[in-house]
Amino acid sequence: MKGCDIETPGQPQIVRTMMAHLAYQPLLPTGNKYLQQKWDKASYDLHREKVKSAKPTINTTPPKTYVHLAVKLKKQKLEEEWTMKIQRENNMLMEKIAHIMRTTGEIDNKNYYERKSLGKEKRQLELLRITKENQMILSHLSQCRSHYNLRSWHEDWLKTLKVMDSIARYPRGRTNEQKGQENSIKKHNDIDKEQKISADAATHSPASNKVIDKAESEENENSKETSKKGSTGTEIQQDMVTYPESKCT
Repeated sequence: MKGCDIETPGQPQIVRTMMAHLAYQPLLPTGNKYLQQKWDKASYDLHREKVKSAKPTINTTPPKTYVHLAVKLKKQKLEEEWTMKIQRENNMLMEKIAHIMRTTGEIDNKNYYERKSLGKEKRQLELLRITKENQMILSHLSQCRSHYNLRSWHEDWLKTLKVMDSIARYPRGRTNEQKGQENSIKKHNDIDKEQKISADAATHSPASNKVIDKAESEENENSKETSKKGSTGTEIQQDMVTYPESKCT
């Protein structure tokens, strides 16, 4: 053992490793320091390996990344559809611009959509129902008879006329004769006025024209009055002819 302590050139490190167990101080008393050093070193290496391979009780690792979340095929598909739509619209716009450049251009705001109504059939049925009801009401009105007798009314009116003639102070026949005489006198006066107006018209004066207009207006009024009176007289005479008066005692 003492010969081993001598250092020879070329082997100083080997000698130190062979004699290192002599300086080792074990924790517990032992009979062989060399073996105790090897055992302690083996246990320490095993401990270090366990420490390196130990796993933490709390999982601090990042979550697992799934392929479908990383790639996002749905998003890519939507982007492709959006780009295809934009490309199609751009192509349509380019075609329209090219058509306008080739030709004079046209108006593209015509709407050939036919208007439709959701309640058209219901309105038509309601209109048919109303027309049928109106036709029924019209037929009822046209077929119904009046509740009043016009002939009885006329007979009552003739009776009242007879009573009025019997009560009156002056009979109706004499008054008609007097009115006829008055009308004949007025006619003679009108003829005289016409002759005077014709004589004044020969002078062609504006005053004569005014007189002529006044005379014509008076003639028209007189003719209207006579026509009214004559019509009333003829109506009364017809009533008297159709229903002769009964002598009142």
